[in-house]
This record gives sequence, C-alpha cells and structure tokens, in this order.
Amino acid sequence: QVQLVESGGGLVQPGGSLRLSCAASGSIFSINTMGWYRQAPGKERELVAVISRSGSTTDANSVKGRFTISRDNAKNTVYLQMNSLKPEDTAVYYCNAEGIRTMTLYNIREVWGQGTLVTVSS
Repeated sequence: QVQLVESGGGLVQPGGSLRLSCAASGSIFSINTMGWYRQAPGKERELVAVISRSGSTTDANSVKGRFTISRDNAKNTVYLQMNSLKPEDTAVYYCNAEGIRTMTLYNIREVWGQGTLVTVSS
C-alpha cells in the first residue's frame, strides 16, 4: 500500500516562510506527478502547484512567484517552499501523487496525504 506523509506545517507571521515536505512510502517504482493542494475554511480544495517527474511545474496564479515546488525522485519526496506568506494562504495543505507505478508494475491512479495545517497570522 502506498502512503503519503506531510510535514512542515505550522504557524507563521505574514511575510514569513515555511517549507513543506511530503514523502511517499511503499512498494513504489515511479510517480508521474506530485503536487500540493490546499483547502481553506469554508472553501473547496484548490491546486497550489504540481510537478512532473521530469521537473516541469505548474503554479496557481495566487502563489506564482512566492511558492516553489520541487521533488526528489530517488526519495519519492515532494517539497513546497513558501515565501512571502499572506493570511489568505492559511489552509490545510494536502500532498498528492498521481500515476504511481509499483514495483510489481501495478498502476495506482492517485493517492492523497492526510494534510498539514498552515496558519499565517500576526
């Protein structure tokens, strides 16, 4: 079974920075795309950033220029460096992996992490 575990969330002041990590574990051969989504109170879950295995990235307009997504394929880990944080960035951030191929070449469409809370407040 493949699992995603996030870490790095917490409380930060406006203008501050946080670095989120998400490690995929299990019998994994490869992961096509990994990404970060977030859900603010009373809002629907939205895309923050995604990154392909080759390193191609897509960022939401609301975070472009402030957040940077990266990944380490050897560790099956994705990161989100968040700078110049704003109160509107407050949300539960969820890690996502899509197009997972297991060591037995079994394909798993998508797996979600449990979420980590990021609070931006004075």
